[in-house]
Amino acid sequence: MSQTTRRQFVCQAAAILAVHSQVSASQPRAKDRLRIAAIGVGNRGWDNLLAVRDEAVVAVCDVDARYLERARQRFPDARQFVDFREVFDSTELDAVVVSCPDHTHAHAALSAISHKLHVYCEKPLAHSVAETRRIAQAARAADVVTQLGNHHHSSDGYRQAAAWVRSGLLGEIRNVAAWTTRPHWRQGFAARPDEKPPVPATLNWDLWLGPAPPRPYHPSYHPLTWRAWWDFGGGALGDMGPHMLDPIVAALELKAPTTVAAVSSPVSVEAAPLSSRVTFQFPATKKRGAVKLQWFDGDRKPPVELTGLKRLSPHGALLLGSAGKLFVPAYGGRPVFIPPAGKTRPPAPKWLANPSPGHHAEWILACRGGPPTSSDFQYGANLTQTCLLGNVALRLGETFRWNDVSGAAVGQPKAGPLLHRDYRDGWKLPPT
Repeated sequence: MSQTTRRQFVCQAAAILAVHSQVSASQPRAKDRLRIAAIGVGNRGWDNLLAVRDEAVVAVCDVDARYLERARQRFPDARQFVDFREVFDSTELDAVVVSCPDHTHAHAALSAISHKLHVYCEKPLAHSVAETRRIAQAARAADVVTQLGNHHHSSDGYRQAAAWVRSGLLGEIRNVAAWTTRPHWRQGFAARPDEKPPVPATLNWDLWLGPAPPRPYHPSYHPLTWRAWWDFGGGALGDMGPHMLDPIVAALELKAPTTVAAVSSPVSVEAAPLSSRVTFQFPATKKRGAVKLQWFDGDRKPPVELTGLKRLSPHGALLLGSAGKLFVPAYGGRPVFIPPAGKTRPPAPKWLANPSPGHHAEWILACRGGPPTSSDFQYGANLTQTCLLGNVALRLGETFRWNDVSGAAVGQPKAGPLLHRDYRDGWKLPPT
């Protein structure tokens, strides 16, 4: 991350103090705090749990006893669960934080929504296109407060980038690019591992698999490296797409693409490729023209012929306009305006919007009846669906046209099974 300046630090500290004062004013007694359950408390789940620690954390759940024990020590009064399906019927709750691996997001989030609970769900919102659409519909019908866990969405950097683009600073924007050097985990497998090591004593492997087809335990799945496998994650695009595409989708108000194409290193039925380039075409709207968005990962980066830049950071996004370019660093860094060669521009317009109190604080305040969140499940489903459609193109190996009304790839029957997935016995999605 870019270093925080003293002025940024002071502004951020002031915003945090303002949020705490609002929360304190609205919760004079401990019993008024939100009763929250945390599903998944390891790695990113631990960060999310600590972010809501000032509320009443009444339940913690994880299939790995190591993570659950750490949560128990920090929140000794919280009930402990291994199977998240048991949380909802045995605990009085107001809200749920979902941080389990991608392949169980939909089951946990929809369970919470079906119980009329507010939900914070780590990105990506779900594991399949069909799941994202169902979650968005269910959240809208239940009228619960939701927030996707793409936490940089609330950063000053991403918000400023969106404000500059909407101000017209860049002129007409027809081409945009985003990239990452990930995966930094092993990926590109042609087949599952043959070894069958013993399941760690602390891990409930059957519950970790959840709705996914059964397979023997292997450390190449848990912890962390599950992202490489189609049954559990979405590769580099599923991991970093919700971050790096976020400022582009927000600034240009991109909805569903009309066509998606991809080229990559070898793709197997089991695992995501080592590197890829995915091209999305978005239609024109009343506010802007058509947009071509290109995604690059692994050792592929946008060519200098496109960017005009000889050196690129490991991760980033670039919006190319008729009146200049805007580089948006990863992780909410400050955007950089690049004027056309040989020309000068007036200083970029000042960003006058109020800073966000923070991604988790937005959600908590909205749960209390405050302003709506900035990345609810309607926006989150749209952003996630774009990333998942890129993975469909990778696995399909063919360009396809997308009909967002019907939720189908036009004239591509082979794409159908890639848009949804079957669940093993006992793991159907909950009714909503």
